[in-house]
Parts: sequence; structure tokens; C-alpha cells
Amino acid sequence: MHDDADALDVARAGAAFAARREELGISQRELAAKKVISAPALIDFEKGRRWPRERTRAKLEQVAKWPPGTLANLSTGGKAPVSGAEESSDPQGSPSEVIAGAVTVAVEQVLATIDNLPVDDDDETFTDRVRAVLADLRRLETITARAVRSSQGSPEVIKSLRLIRQRYGELMGRAAAAPGATLGQRLYTARNNASLSVAETAGAFDVDPDVLVAAETEQPVGGEDRRRIETLIADLSGG
Repeated sequence: MHDDADALDVARAGAAFAARREELGISQRELAAKKVISAPALIDFEKGRRWPRERTRAKLEQVAKWPPGTLANLSTGGKAPVSGAEESSDPQGSPSEVIAGAVTVAVEQVLATIDNLPVDDDDETFTDRVRAVLADLRRLETITARAVRSSQGSPEVIKSLRLIRQRYGELMGRAAAAPGATLGQRLYTARNNASLSVAETAGAFDVDPDVLVAAETEQPVGGEDRRRIETLIADLSGG
């Protein structure tokens, strides 16, 4: 597998490693102290933002007591290996339970990051930090939605997906009201407050739905599209 792995692949492997690390009682600080991987790099990997180098992946597999190549296999949808003893006695060993556990760990990490955001939305670090968390939530929603299918409708995974979407809406609303709010944050909140889907908003205001999605996910949009979205936001907000 190449070192420029797809973000979804990285997130899948990172969540599985995080679940295994928690299972073995190994802290991120411990891995950094042993010079296996730095804490920031490990956080980026477990959140799906960065694929470790091949040598680092080999070290992580040793820490997790996994065979070489396990992380690459996990990234493409493979299952985490279990020993014979674990397979026969560990009630958490079924594929759906492994997926649910990995998703739960990933969700807990992102929610902890939300709880650590500045209380004051005027804090100069809030804007950049909230954008990073919202990006994590979008990535995690995509992964968890897929996990709902691969875990055969696990109640735990469905609950996690509902929680992700709930916290995303709440955080977008908070971000939209703060100084430095982005176009996407304001658009999402205005649309959400009006109880309109992307398709409904696009149809009502004659805007390409792909443009709305791009804006809400912080991708660049052209000047004319930006002006139309600003008008749309004002109309939805009654401004």
C-alpha cells in the first residue's frame, strides 16, 4: 500500500489501532516515550489524517501484537487478527463487535476534543480549532455510516452515527455564531434552521447542490457562487 493512502483507508486503520491500543492499556504518551511514534503523529493517524511511514507502521503492529502488514490490510477493509485464545473466549471478537468498538473509540476521541474547545467563542484560537474538529466529524460520519452497513446494523454503531450528527449540528451552530464564521458554517446553520436538505435548498434557490456541499465542507467556491450563497443565507435567515 502506498504512503499516500486514501483518507478513508487511513481512518479505518487508525480507528482499529486506537481500539487495540485501548484494549491493551497502552497510552499515546507511552508510545511517544518509547519513540515508537510521536503523540501528534499518533493522534493524526488515529483520527485518519495521516498515514504513518512503513517503518512506523511496522513498530505499531509490533505494539499491537499484530502480524506485519495488518494495518495495510485493515485500511482496505480487512479484519483485525485475533489469537486462538481470544477467538474462543473473548466476547468482543466478532467482526461486528470489533467494528463497533473501533467506532466507539474514534467517536470518544473526537467528542473529547470538542469538550476541550475554548469556552469563549471569541477566543482567538476557537475558529481554527473548531474547523479542525468539524472536519474530523465529517470524516468520522462517513466512516461510521459505512460501518453501519458492515457491522450489520449494530445498535452501538447506529447510536454513534446519531451522536456524531447531533454534535456536528450543535457545533456548526456555535461556529456560525462566532466571530470569523466561515461561509460553509453560516450556510449549513441557515439551511438547518430552515429544516431544508441540500437538495431542497438547491432546488428552492436554483443553486447547484455540488456547490452547496463544497461550501459546507470548506472547499473553495467561485466568486459568483459565493455571492449567490450569501444571498441565500440572508433569505433563509430573514435578513
